[in-house]
Amino acid sequence: MTARYNQTDVTPTTEQWSASQLTAFSQADDFQVSPFYSDGRTYGTPTWIWSVVVNQHLYIRAWNGPRSRWYRSALTQKAGRIHLAEANHLVYFEPVTDEALNDQIDQAYRKKYAGSPYLMPMVASGPRQATMQVTPRVATERKAAK
Repeated sequence: MTARYNQTDVTPTTEQWSASQLTAFSQADDFQVSPFYSDGRTYGTPTWIWSVVVNQHLYIRAWNGPRSRWYRSALTQKAGRIHLAEANHLVYFEPVTDEALNDQIDQAYRKKYAGSPYLMPMVASGPRQATMQVTPRVATERKAAK
């Protein structure tokens, strides 16, 4: 019997982004998010979004707030894939509810995207309510059941 890779088999880790990844992430503007669909195996359609790095952690927000399709999938499935800094990464998603942290994330958005006409809506209450921390995940292999 051959081993079959299943996208939903993940091992939670304390793995963090490396310093070089965080530096690249803080400058990159090519973020695409793809949470799993409801089957927990198929990646959703990549959605272009903005990202920021705060206190050595990666954060994203949904432009349409909690109504955003990708946000609802990330909230439910808690995992997926991102494309950032010219590479794909398997990730976990965790909602951010801490107001003080959201204030810091607002400041990071203001700094990274200064001058953009889309900045002010991104730090408004809707997107702010749909803030996610993105952390790396490690996938494992398991043998297919007979």
